[in-house]
Amino acid sequence: MDTRNFVRLVGNLGTDPKVTETRNGKVARFSLATTENYFENGKQVGKTEWHNVVAWNTNADMVADKCTKGSHVVIMGRLASRSYDDKDNIRRYITEVVAEEIICEKRGGQNADRAEC
Repeated sequence: MDTRNFVRLVGNLGTDPKVTETRNGKVARFSLATTENYFENGKQVGKTEWHNVVAWNTNADMVADKCTKGSHVVIMGRLASRSYDDKDNIRRYITEVVAEEIICEKRGGQNADRAEC
């Protein structure tokens, strides 16, 4: 059986991308909100999930230049889990979406900007 780690999310940036330099290149980190709408007791209800996203090098530059908080984006990539020790030496675990392709659409109807990487 073939297995594959693939994620496709459509949502809005919850924060402006923050770009930093590492020894592996540039990395942009930001949050992404996705909302699932459904009906409960005859009323429409929305449930928002928040995702941590990282984009590297060219993708980091593009998302930092073209996308801001609230931008509507489509992200395709993979899930990655890692751990780190915080300032109090407590081991923390995090799961992130590593963006391999990003489409950023700034709202504005027919004149909307569309950037792809």
